[in-house]
Amino acid sequence: MAIDKEKVQRSISMLLEAIGEDPAREGLLNTPKRIAKMYEEFLSDNSQELTSFTATEINNDLVSVKGISFCSMCEHHLMPFYGKVDIIYIPNGKILGLSKFARIVDGLSRKLQVQEYLTSNIAEAIVSSTNSKFVTVNISATHLCMVLRGVKQYDAVTKTFAVRGDNKDDINLLNRAKMFVANYEK
Repeated sequence: MAIDKEKVQRSISMLLEAIGEDPAREGLLNTPKRIAKMYEEFLSDNSQELTSFTATEINNDLVSVKGISFCSMCEHHLMPFYGKVDIIYIPNGKILGLSKFARIVDGLSRKLQVQEYLTSNIAEAIVSSTNSKFVTVNISATHLCMVLRGVKQYDAVTKTFAVRGDNKDDINLLNRAKMFVANYEK
């Protein structure tokens, strides 16, 4: 998505006026420019081609990448939500380099969305990149729209969980992944 920085700057100046501020006062003089730059950085697509590696000797082993930080933007209030992503997957002849999981999360975080979409999209990206038999994506996030407005719940954390892959309905595998996570957190 291309950001029209000039339009953002004009809009922010209008917003400042609408809330009773003077966009020409010294403290706000460069605010529209800074906000436009922030949106360009925050919402610019950062996706990259993902390189996978052949790994035929790994067929039922769980691989986990835990604690990937992210920040995204809520499409309902245009406020950030941020937190951690935990991923478990079973390779199916292909693995990703570990840094690629962080790249997937970062690339998919850079748009207006809700946490549920982000969780689902990360899981789908891993399946499509690795043809995984089983993928779980767990996101724990704080939403500034809940912290700073309305109900003002400073400690509320939203958790979402997605399961994908050919074996996503295998209850034994799901329980194995849950046990893996429980032991991992100790």
